[in-house]
Amino acid sequence: MDTMIADLSTILFDECQIRTRIKELGFELSKEYAGKNPVLICILKVAVTFLSDLMRYMTIPLEIDFMSISSYGDSSVSSGIVQIRKDIDIEIKDRHIIIVEDIIDSGLSLQYIIDYLHKHQPQTIKTCVLLDKPDAHKIDIEIDFVGFQIQNEFVVGFGLDFARKYRNLPFIGVLKEEVYK
Repeated sequence: MDTMIADLSTILFDECQIRTRIKELGFELSKEYAGKNPVLICILKVAVTFLSDLMRYMTIPLEIDFMSISSYGDSSVSSGIVQIRKDIDIEIKDRHIIIVEDIIDSGLSLQYIIDYLHKHQPQTIKTCVLLDKPDAHKIDIEIDFVGFQIQNEFVVGFGLDFARKYRNLPFIGVLKEEVYK
């Protein structure tokens, strides 16, 4: 782990800060969706760490499902082309959907997912993201529940990766530019 930590310029959020904010989000979602049995759709692989903590703090009945998309590959910049690698398994027509995502950069991938899920005719779709980078947005996109807003920096840890590394860091840090350029 020391090698991975050496690749960081700073730690943005430690384990305690992350846990506290996710607990708050879990309670907010529980209040918003009381009596509705929502479906949390987790975007794999990065958001699974966030989802596993988030759902433990939700105090209402819920279901989970997973989607896997690709738009980055091994790059630090999204290609803008979204591919669905794994689709949802649950029927979501007339259901309340919460898209659980790790980070919003351009907003293009999230908008693609929202548009795609609308074709399944859910009753509602809302979004819950751990990290939002408003300065990186390429489109105007509304995010319903946000853990933290951050600057337009390349971050890793707590499920977030670069080239499939750093996911297992228990905190979120800024990756040094020389590591990903």
